[in-house]
Amino acid sequence: MSLGHKNTMGQISMPMLVSVLAALGWLYEPTSSEYFAYIQTDIHKGQIWRIITANFLHTNTSHLLLNLAGLWLLFALHRSYYSTKWLGVCAFLCVGVGIGIFVFSPKLHWYVGLSGVLHGLFVIGAFFDIRNGLKSGWLLLGGIAIKIGHESLYGASDDIATLINAKVATDAHLYGTLAGTVLIAYLILRAKTPSKTN
Repeated sequence: MSLGHKNTMGQISMPMLVSVLAALGWLYEPTSSEYFAYIQTDIHKGQIWRIITANFLHTNTSHLLLNLAGLWLLFALHRSYYSTKWLGVCAFLCVGVGIGIFVFSPKLHWYVGLSGVLHGLFVIGAFFDIRNGLKSGWLLLGGIAIKIGHESLYGASDDIATLINAKVATDAHLYGTLAGTVLIAYLILRAKTPSKTN
């Protein structure tokens, strides 16, 4: 069970591409948010690309650096699992976060940030740790479950909200985690389904 063949180009392409897109979004603010942020009313008008593009935008420099640091930390932690298919995984998580907000969080009218996707990547990396016999994977899954539960009950840290100059969209963290879990379930089911041969 894997997400593709490991190779140097595949390993570096996903975090590098995401970093470049996020940096470009930050450089061209506020125009970037005007055209690409998650704005519920504009999505209702048919601008569905915002569901994906919002994940690559950030409220300020601190928000950008915080998320990119998280991305590269995950890459360092789970680099051996990365492949060319991780670009598709990232896109799936972006869609999962955006649709989750659109369908289940109608009160959230505006959103930007990569943190939801990072939560999904975290869960997927922990799953592959477990598949490879690393007990640390269970600790990672337990940690993120506690984090999501705490945020659902008490909200995010005020310090983080101050740092990024915006209310932390904890719903995005939940939907990213769920999207990662859905992908894991798919991989498990696919591995258990016997392949058809002629």
